Amino acid sequence: MRITVMTPDEQILSLDVDPNETVENLKALLEVESMVPLQQQKLLYNGREMKNSEKLSALGVKDEDLIMMVSGAAPSSSAPTDDLSFNPDGSAVNPGAFQQHIRRDPNLIGQLFQADPELAQAVVGNDLNKLQEILRLRHQRRAEMRRQEDDELALLHADPFDVEAQKKIEAAIRQKGIDENWAAALEYNPEAFARVVMLYVDMEVNGVPLKAFVDSGAQSTIISKSCAERCGLLRLLDQRYKGIAHGVGQSEILGRIHVAQIKIGNIFYHCSFLVLDSPNMEFLFGLDMLRKHQCIIDLKENVLRVGGGEVSVPFLQEKDIPSRFLDEERYSKQASSSGAAPTTGTTENKTNLQSGGQSSGGARGDVTPGSDFEAKVAKLVELGFAREMVVEALKLCDGNEEQAAGILFGGF
Repeated sequence: MRITVMTPDEQILSLDVDPNETVENLKALLEVESMVPLQQQKLLYNGREMKNSEKLSALGVKDEDLIMMVSGAAPSSSAPTDDLSFNPDGSAVNPGAFQQHIRRDPNLIGQLFQADPELAQAVVGNDLNKLQEILRLRHQRRAEMRRQEDDELALLHADPFDVEAQKKIEAAIRQKGIDENWAAALEYNPEAFARVVMLYVDMEVNGVPLKAFVDSGAQSTIISKSCAERCGLLRLLDQRYKGIAHGVGQSEILGRIHVAQIKIGNIFYHCSFLVLDSPNMEFLFGLDMLRKHQCIIDLKENVLRVGGGEVSVPFLQEKDIPSRFLDEERYSKQASSSGAAPTTGTTENKTNLQSGGQSSGGARGDVTPGSDFEAKVAKLVELGFAREMVVEALKLCDGNEEQAAGILFGGF
C-alpha cells in the first residue's frame, strides 16, 4: 500500500510499504528517505503516537493515509508536538499550528496543490473552520473505505450457501461497478458533475429589454403577467384563452396575447405568447416561435441563429444571468413541457393545445381531434406555424386544410 508521510522539515514523502510492516521498520525506511535519525522520529497517526513494536495494519493504517512525523527532541515553543496531532474525528488539535506548519514551505504547498487542491486551498485560506471540516471529511472518507473493505473481506469468507450473504455479495459487486463507473466519469467526463447553465439571450419585447429563456422543450412561448404588464402588453390580453397549463405541475393560463413585436439582435419579429400567472418565470421563448422564425440553437458557436441565420445572438454566460433566473427552468416546466401541453376551458386533453375561447359567431370546437385532424395539424405545423394557430384555423374552416392554410398565410 502507499502512504504519505509529512516530515518535520515540511517534506511530503510517498512510500510503498507492506501493511504488516512494523513501525520500527517504517522509521528505518524514513531515516533513509528523510535523513532524520530513527531515534529522533515520532510518528503520529490520527493523533496517536505509533509504537515501534506495532504493525501498520494493527493500527488501522490504510492505502493513501497520512502520517505525521515530528522530531522526538524537545519541542520548540513555536510549534509544540501536540499542536500537530489529530483528534479522533480527524480534525487537527491545533488547526492554526497545523496550517502554519505547512505554510512555511512554498515547495510543500506546491506539492499539496498537486496531491489535494481542495485541502491546499483551505491551508492557504483564512477559514480554519473550513480546514477542520475538510480534515474531518477526509477522515470520514478513509473510515468509510475501511468499512467497505472490511465488509468485502467478511463476504469473501461468508458461507456460499447463505442466501443473505449472497445477496450482500451481489449488492457489493453492483456497488463496486457503480463506484468504478463514477471514478471513470470523474476522469473522462468531469464536466458532467458541473452545473449546466440554461440558455438565455438578450431580447426586447415591445421595446422593453429582458433576458429570454430559450427552451425548445416547451411547446408554447410564455410571458408572465408581471412581465407583460412591464412591457405594456397586458391591455392586449385575450381572456377567452384562459386555462390550465399542464407540465411538471400546473399553472394558470390567464389568456393569450396574439401578436407583439420582439427584437432579436437588430431585427424585429412578430411573436404571440400565452400569459401565465407565474411570478418565478418571466419570459420563455418556446418551440412554437423557434419553429416559426426558423431558429437554430448552435451550441458549437454558443449562439441562437434566427431567421435561418439572418441574425445571431450569443447565449448569456452565467455571470450575466440574474441569480433569480438560475432556477427559472424548473418553474418553466410547470408551465409547459414537451410531454404535456396547456389545456383550456373544460376540455381535458393533455396532449394537444386546445383553445376554449368563443368567437363572436358562436362556439368553436366543432371539429373533434382525431388521427386525420392530427395529420392536418402536423402538415401545417411543418410550414412554420404555431400549433395553437393551426388548430384554431382548422376549427374555423371545419377541418378544411387548404382553407386553413390560406388563413394562416394571410396573417391569421
